[in-house]
Amino acid sequence: MENQSTLNALVKLKCPKCHEGNLFVYQNPYNLKQFHLMPKNCEKCGECFEPEPGFYTGAMYVNYGFAVFLTAITYLILEIVLKVSALVFFSLYISIIVAATPLLFRYSRAIFLYMVVRYDHNSIQKQNGQQ
Repeated sequence: MENQSTLNALVKLKCPKCHEGNLFVYQNPYNLKQFHLMPKNCEKCGECFEPEPGFYTGAMYVNYGFAVFLTAITYLILEIVLKVSALVFFSLYISIIVAATPLLFRYSRAIFLYMVVRYDHNSIQKQNGQQ
């Protein structure tokens, strides 16, 4: 597989080290019973996806940033541009937040992991050399 750019790998939720392994066990984020499951290590390069206990607690701050951004955009579109009533605004806003939660969760974790782990184009060869 040809190496992907870091942004492309992040969007596809791939390993930050090799850009090939999947960050989540199940690719469908709306499999609500299992959307949060991550393998312990990358299947391609062996990178550990949980460097320390409680590592993803910091991802809450990334998620908070996403939520604030989503709230601002929703407010601008619904309240200012479309001038909907407060009841319609809150109904649509809550629906959008609930629908986006699995995606926000996954991308928050991915971005937080990408801040710590750097791309290594030799990571798969190193993993194969160790076996």
